[in-house]
Amino acid sequence: MPRPAPGPPGPRSFGTLPDGREVTVHTLTAPNGLELRVLDLGAAVQALRVPGPDGTGTNVVLGHPDASGYAEHADAYLGSVVGRYANRIGGARFALDGEDFALSANEGPTCLHGGADGFHRRIWRTVRASRTSLVLELVSPAGDQGFPGEVVLRARYTVADDVVALELEARTDAPTVLGPANHAYFNLAGEGSGTVDEHLLLVEADHYLPVGPDSLPLGGLAAVAGTPFDLTAPARLGERVRCGHPQVSAVGGIDHSFHLRGSGLRRAALLEHPASGRYLELFTDRPALQVYTGNSLDGTAPGTSGRRYRQGDGVALEAQAHPDSPNRPWLSDAVLRPGQVHRSRTQWRFGLRTGPAGAVRG
Repeated sequence: MPRPAPGPPGPRSFGTLPDGREVTVHTLTAPNGLELRVLDLGAAVQALRVPGPDGTGTNVVLGHPDASGYAEHADAYLGSVVGRYANRIGGARFALDGEDFALSANEGPTCLHGGADGFHRRIWRTVRASRTSLVLELVSPAGDQGFPGEVVLRARYTVADDVVALELEARTDAPTVLGPANHAYFNLAGEGSGTVDEHLLLVEADHYLPVGPDSLPLGGLAAVAGTPFDLTAPARLGERVRCGHPQVSAVGGIDHSFHLRGSGLRRAALLEHPASGRYLELFTDRPALQVYTGNSLDGTAPGTSGRRYRQGDGVALEAQAHPDSPNRPWLSDAVLRPGQVHRSRTQWRFGLRTGPAGAVRG
């Protein structure tokens, strides 16, 4: 199966959008051969090659091969930093300090991932770039997609050995809500290899958020015990997305927020591909992890391998706040005020398993 060839270090052209904007791709490389490609469009991870024992690399994230793919299929959100608020805000509105704000509705009456012209569609400014680090910045003006306050958001990607780190930092000049997150889809068998059915997933969570057909929370948190959302031990994804449970059927797979144990930077998930031995440990300091099994991939979006992505060809592990928290503040604190700094950290740590599946432990 063809794989994208390793890219040269530094920035290079990735093509032009239909409106004439130029897109740049930056390539970061670690000494061991790990290679990360990031676009200034949406601060998106376009490819991530992890080295194998023979020294060759395998791309393990979904991405489009050129700028036109991201323009035509923007709402697949492949690898992008989405915002202002990742996930859903019900009714595309919220109240803050006694004032109501109407947002861009782009999923029926819901605001999804910041609205119709969210951060994934923007060209971010390159602040600094080196072989191992990249800092991108986006200025979101007051009223952007209906959100109050100007927000200045920076995304810093770094690579070192087998770790890719993403740090998000934001400030505002007026009270607002904020919750950006990365929306990378992983397939540890290799991009373009088919579904992630045979992957094993562990999530460090004892509770999750049940949702309705609109993918908005039905109420509060529920225990994962006795449900297909009990991922406290590694579970085969194919079995869970085809189990017939009402919550799975409601959204055509898994598209649910898990309430992570603990606080601070800690392991949130372990994803394994037993056939290759590859595994990914995701660490974050965010309160929740949205697990999305690519339910809406419909065979139209082109991938870097030339294969078009179908349902289940990747799994997104989105470290974020809980959905609809601007309207349900007991779930997550989504408010950012002047003088405060929003900071979040996510790390993807890769390795090769040498013992039985599920043997990797934090």
